[in-house]
Amino acid sequence: MFLRVNWKSRCRWLIVGAWLLCAVSVGRGWCAAPAAATSISYKQKAALAIRSLQTLYDQRSGLYNTTGWWNSANAITTLADYARISGTSEFGPVFSNTFSAAQRKFPGFLNNYYDDEGWWALAWIDAYDLTNDGQYLSMAKSIFADMAEGWDDTCSGGIWWSKDRKYKNAIANELFLSVAAHLASRAKNSHERQQYRAWAMREWRWFSRSGMIGADHLVNDGLDARCTNNHKTAWTYNQGVILGALAELSRATRNSALLPVAQSIAAAVLSSPVLVGANGVLHEPCEPDCGGDGSQFKGIFLRNLRSLDETTPLPEYERFIFSNADSIWRGAREPDYRLGLSWSSPFGEANASTQSSAADALVGAAEVETLRASRFYIAHYRNPCRQCQSYVVCGTE
Repeated sequence: MFLRVNWKSRCRWLIVGAWLLCAVSVGRGWCAAPAAATSISYKQKAALAIRSLQTLYDQRSGLYNTTGWWNSANAITTLADYARISGTSEFGPVFSNTFSAAQRKFPGFLNNYYDDEGWWALAWIDAYDLTNDGQYLSMAKSIFADMAEGWDDTCSGGIWWSKDRKYKNAIANELFLSVAAHLASRAKNSHERQQYRAWAMREWRWFSRSGMIGADHLVNDGLDARCTNNHKTAWTYNQGVILGALAELSRATRNSALLPVAQSIAAAVLSSPVLVGANGVLHEPCEPDCGGDGSQFKGIFLRNLRSLDETTPLPEYERFIFSNADSIWRGAREPDYRLGLSWSSPFGEANASTQSSAADALVGAAEVETLRASRFYIAHYRNPCRQCQSYVVCGTE
């Protein structure tokens, strides 16, 4: 069977089971769609967005047309996340094809940019979580080993953005931390696990002291020639990757002391007038013209906020995820389920980057929706109508 149940955190055991429990409960009058609710679930919306995304997949190259190399890694991650929450096995051949075909472009998924490598390492970790196919985990380890070659004593540590060694920035180091933390949770022997934990903690000690996290708790783009905060743009993805990295590291080390920093960054984003509009929807500073890179960023933030929410569930995180998913579906969508760059404006031009980014938000909402349903079912199994929530209407057995 394709689906592997050893997922990133124990609450993910409930994802597929919750859909089955709710389906069974409908027949017994315990769990039914409310009359006033939307006629389509977040899971169904995510499925339609994924179908549209896959029309852009190029079987020959193993990549996605209309977007770039690193964006395709994120699209594979989005696809894997959807497969996990839905329980589908249909995308196994896509992962396998990309694993072989995309290496014709960059063997071993290695190129001149350490951040590109980090995206592919995380994509293959997700594929491993789904399939238990060791080749994916081995590839992630190999990529991480190359990333580690980017570490030196300039600015007292950290890895470079590229192999040209001219810039130390947030995203490359956040990804290095995230990959190390994920591998620390998955390595097969204690020696390997300890090595990855040590790298992750070394990176976090450096990053937390680097000055890239500002007084406003937002992460800026990188360091200048004097190794100080360069005060460049605080992109949404720089806020996101660190959330997922710290959540994963807290699980790998069983150290909840790592989480308050992540929570402070998340709170800073949710209250930022630059990154969030008055309607509560995420906004990238480069909009409406974000090029091929910035169009990917918001989905990365939502994906990692969802990861933090798994570790430390907070109502404001879940409301924010739902608000963004609702806004995308309401205004940033074409009839063929193409999804645009701006999540709070009428649909604009779409490509595989905007599509996978917005799909991240819909997948996140579907996961939260399912986890809420499973929590409700567990809490009310013996007396299912003790307290009805907005997402469920209770009947009698």
